[in-house]
Amino acid sequence: MAVIRGLLDRIVLLCAVVIAGCVPSFIAQYRQHAGGRLEQVLADLAPFQRIADREHGGSLPALVQYHLQSGDPTFHDEGAALQRMLDAAQRLRELMRGLDSDLYHQCLYLLLHGDGELAHSTWQLYQPGFALSVQSVLFALLIGVLLWLIFLGCWYALAWLLRRSGGPTRGALAGGDGVTPRRS
Repeated sequence: MAVIRGLLDRIVLLCAVVIAGCVPSFIAQYRQHAGGRLEQVLADLAPFQRIADREHGGSLPALVQYHLQSGDPTFHDEGAALQRMLDAAQRLRELMRGLDSDLYHQCLYLLLHGDGELAHSTWQLYQPGFALSVQSVLFALLIGVLLWLIFLGCWYALAWLLRRSGGPTRGALAGGDGVTPRRS
């Protein structure tokens, strides 16, 4: 059992470091997708901005309000669609600002404020990569070791629970042959 545990914990450590090493690549691709979406929304808003410049002193919110106050249902629906595009542009700008930091803060920002739909579409097209910058390597090692320590904690917690419930002996899970010597 000691060989299996030793092999398993090294496999977990290696896999955790490799997986954590791919996180910077995912974040870079996520940023590219967010930037592309922002550019598309801004391009879609450009004709409306020109109308707002001519008719409403350059204020897109004023143009939206004008549409929303209209009694014409089609015109009103256009106002709602414009408002959604403005909201999307604002959300994507905030996302890009949040990702304009170091790797650790980017990761934390994505965990707390990430866009699930954008993360899903990025994952669908994700091409794994392992960046070799100092920050990326340190990130991979730190997160990999943290995941490995969690695995070891779970392993020993399971061994403790089984030992208390009368399951396999301490020696079997901790790496021994499972035979507990008798006391005389």
